[in-house]
Amino acid sequence: MSKPPILDIPITEDPIRLGQFLKLAGLAEHGAHAKALLEAGEVELNGRVETRRGAQLRSGDVVAVGGRRARPVKS
Repeated sequence: MSKPPILDIPITEDPIRLGQFLKLAGLAEHGAHAKALLEAGEVELNGRVETRRGAQLRSGDVVAVGGRRARPVKS
């Protein structure tokens, strides 16, 4: 089975915190949802499970949640 496409999400600040990016990319509905996803181990950053909401993302990092993938791209 092929992996889903990666959505490029424009960001103005680099780095951006993972919790913020989850909301910006539509991978989390709100801050509490982002926190719950992270605590449940459902968020991957560059292929590894990430649980820190404050983890710093840079352009090109790939975030995956529930089969959806997105990456920040400096605009």
